[in-house]
Amino acid sequence: MQHWATTRIGPLEITFTPTKHWGARMVHDVHRSFGGFLIRNSSGRTVFHCGDSAYFDGFTEIGTAAPIDLAILPIGAYKAMSGREVHMNPEEALDAFRDLNARHMVPMHYGTYPLGGEPMHEPLERLLAATSARGLENHVRILDEGHPVIL
Repeated sequence: MQHWATTRIGPLEITFTPTKHWGARMVHDVHRSFGGFLIRNSSGRTVFHCGDSAYFDGFTEIGTAAPIDLAILPIGAYKAMSGREVHMNPEEALDAFRDLNARHMVPMHYGTYPLGGEPMHEPLERLLAATSARGLENHVRILDEGHPVIL
């Protein structure tokens, strides 16, 4: 699928968006096109699932494609062992949230597996501090396993 291509699956309209990621899973792997997805349902709600990405200026363009109700953004593995800029830190995720002009944000890509060089607890702690400093407590939701949240 090419960036900005759209497909329909049942009541969902899914658009493949650009991201900033090197696009391989192993050192010997070939570069593949990676991206995020804008997912719109028939009632007009839109979710942006970023997938893996470093911060880049493309988030502003993505934010103009549709009003985004929920942005799911990565906050961990920002001290990549490879030294490549492929993931956002928590503060950059909040910058992306701002650029997307989304209503709510849910963080992902942290606290499960030590993929980056940062301590496992650090991404969420930094996100909570930055969220408070920016006055975004009512817009950033931390999900707990097994507990539904209605946005």
